[in-house]
Amino acid sequence: MGRIRIVLVDDQAMFREGLRTLLATQPDFEVVGEAANGGEALRLCATCQPEVVLMDLRMPVLDGVAATRQLHALYPDVRVIVLTTFDDDEDIFEGLRAGALGYLLKDASSTKLFEAVRAAARGESFLQPSVATKVVAEFARLVEQAPRIEAPVAALSERELAVLHLVAQGASNKEIATTLFIAEGTVKNHLTSILAKLEVRDRTQAALKARELGLL
Repeated sequence: MGRIRIVLVDDQAMFREGLRTLLATQPDFEVVGEAANGGEALRLCATCQPEVVLMDLRMPVLDGVAATRQLHALYPDVRVIVLTTFDDDEDIFEGLRAGALGYLLKDASSTKLFEAVRAAARGESFLQPSVATKVVAEFARLVEQAPRIEAPVAALSERELAVLHLVAQGASNKEIATTLFIAEGTVKNHLTSILAKLEVRDRTQAALKARELGLL
């Protein structure tokens, strides 16, 4: 399998340099381009064809939310991970609504960053636990204000519910496997079943749908 092609988008050159150096420690990562704003990112993605874009939010010319929205529309196979210092609720929700597959804060550990990049390359969402908590809390607030949506959903098994609870907490497949004492491949199988039963396409939507249906 080839290396994961990554584009870095941040208006701080020093941060990009440090991030590039950090990512270079991983043999399966390759930084193929850097941009100082969203406009440059759009042009880069047209030529560099990355699999993953690490996107800051607040930048000149074109901010990260607008750039993510355009990238998602133009290049749906490019996965965007928001990497920012801002964890305001509105920033989080705007980034995810724009099409970002992941959301990390810049103080996240290198391990979490590597996990997020690899998850995004597989088409899986990855939210920092503190961010996942805010997303679920906000969705719960919205659900309380609206009539409960009744939808036929195939019953989840006890083990699938346990996996779903950990997903809602922002746990990675590896962390779920460790917590439940099962193989990581088994976790993936459970997730595939959960997504099918809830009729959603990714982990974030699964957590939100489960909350909506009162499963969490």
